[in-house]
Amino acid sequence: PLYAEIAPRSFSVLARPGDRLVQLRLRSGPRRTSDAELKDLHADIRLVNPAPADIDIDNGLPVTVDVLGDGPGKVIGYRARKHAGLIDLGKVGHYRMADFWEPLYAGDTGGLVLDPDDFYILASRERVKVPETHAAEMVAYDTLIGEFRVHYAGFFDPGFGDPKSGGEGSRAVLEVRSHEVPFVVDQGQTVGRLVYERLTAVPDILYGSGIGSHYQRQGLALSKHFARPGT
Repeated sequence: PLYAEIAPRSFSVLARPGDRLVQLRLRSGPRRTSDAELKDLHADIRLVNPAPADIDIDNGLPVTVDVLGDGPGKVIGYRARKHAGLIDLGKVGHYRMADFWEPLYAGDTGGLVLDPDDFYILASRERVKVPETHAAEMVAYDTLIGEFRVHYAGFFDPGFGDPKSGGEGSRAVLEVRSHEVPFVVDQGQTVGRLVYERLTAVPDILYGSGIGSHYQRQGLALSKHFARPGT
């Protein structure tokens, strides 16, 4: 048998037999896409948009944070509330966002201060595509820049944001935690890099194709356990 250690950091959770908590990914030989191959792929299908003409592809594609959103006063992210209730991992669309999350609003300057050990949900400035021939993973931009970790669930399935599976480029949801000291993020600051890997074969069914996947065509979004606004 395989074992998984579960260590909740923000909310208490209830897990039952049969709940799906992890993915198993198998590799056969070196599969990572080189920077040269990634440049060609980006030139062909525009993996991130918007992106500068001279995009810095170095150990992956840069991903930046959006702290301006749709303008001052608009929601740009969420911060996990302390001492919130229990989350049953088997319940979908069940919990009120306001009971667990505090909305964050864009200011006039575009900066956002992350408080130590608080957990944040933010969105990438770019819309991301992962073609059916690849998968991708978010990796740290620079572990020497502050006590700052981005994207605890950093795997992007083949077809993420791809038109073939009903997407038009999807925002990457950034799961962020700062440690020890406050950390300021600014609009367009690079917070991670997307590393692509070529699959051994194209999947028979792309993730999210025709089923309204929770993260296909997404913008800023919480996990599937929380009710969408207006529902």
